[in-house]
Amino acid sequence: MFLYHFSEESDIKIFHPRKSLHHEHLPPVVWAIDEEHSVNYLFPRDCPRVIFRRSERMSKEDELHFFRDSHADTIIAVENDWLEQISNTKLFRYTFPKESFEMEDGIAGYYISTVSVEPLRIEPIENLLLEIVKRKVELRFTPNLYPIKESILSSSIDDYSIIRFRNAKQ
Repeated sequence: MFLYHFSEESDIKIFHPRKSLHHEHLPPVVWAIDEEHSVNYLFPRDCPRVIFRRSERMSKEDELHFFRDSHADTIIAVENDWLEQISNTKLFRYTFPKESFEMEDGIAGYYISTVSVEPLRIEPIENLLLEIVKRKVELRFTPNLYPIKESILSSSIDDYSIIRFRNAKQ
């Protein structure tokens, strides 16, 4: 099994542990994501997004409400204003061996390493929209993410990610 890190930078030779402002309880770490959740990071770094997944733990009412018209098990919502940047951003997927990592959050697919990590491969991803839809997720564009975020947080959905929300429209 491999883990991944996505970046707009193409030339990172070694990932060194860094302190996270959002996870102050952790020592400096290198972050990675598993394959299942890697679609969450096929976006420009600062792009706000809300991702939610169907699970057996959600209520039937919430499943009907959020997934009634979808065959996808994962739905990603982003704001309309980000379409052009998503279309024009090139990312690089760094592949890591799993050995030096430990799971930080199984629901989110986050792994951390307290030691420096050298990537096994660096692969360019030039068409983010194509790469996202190949993952069989539903990608939704909306003028504003706040209503979706509030609906998710007040639901029984427990498999969700809210990423870079500080960049969402107020």
